[in-house]
Amino acid sequence: MFLTILMFILSYLLGSLMPGFWIGKLFYHKDIRDEGSGNIGTTNSFRVLGTVAGIITLSLDLLKGTAAGMLPLLFHSNINPMIVGIAAIIGHTFSIWIKFKGGKAVATSAGVLLAYNPHFFFLAIFVFIVLLLITSMVSVSSMVSFSFAVIASLFYHDIILTIVATCLTIFVFYRHRSNIKRIKDGTESTVPFGIYYSIRKKQNK
Repeated sequence: MFLTILMFILSYLLGSLMPGFWIGKLFYHKDIRDEGSGNIGTTNSFRVLGTVAGIITLSLDLLKGTAAGMLPLLFHSNINPMIVGIAAIIGHTFSIWIKFKGGKAVATSAGVLLAYNPHFFFLAIFVFIVLLLITSMVSVSSMVSFSFAVIASLFYHDIILTIVATCLTIFVFYRHRSNIKRIKDGTESTVPFGIYYSIRKKQNK
């Protein structure tokens, strides 16, 4: 029991690390919570801090999820990595370092999935990239990719994967509720590439 509690605490603390926030503060003297969408995750880091900072933020958010998912292996525990990884996702969303606020945990969730099932992770990432190239919207790509993950998990006959994927999908949709409103209003932010971005750019000329 003590070992399980310890892993959950460590997982939460790993998830609570906020690279986007700290990179903005230390190297750019900006608080990304006050600029762009106000989110401290990857998308807003790209938007406010630039490509290099965005890539580093994405990599670290992904890595901390993977590190959390690897804790059972490190401690020689039989507990499912997905279950331990949930604490990291909670940590990213409610970080102890920034007054229990945080991001939408898409990259961190993907990192946990990478630790648990690399094949499934790369399948989900492939779907995400294809959707991003079509819609030019990270929010849409994230929500649809997680929905796809739930459906795909049924073919793996892994009840833990299906349950966690379903819970995460519901959570991701909840965290993206403001994005859903902007999508309906046609005001959602887009990345500077993709089919939808190209169409809008031509229409605005």
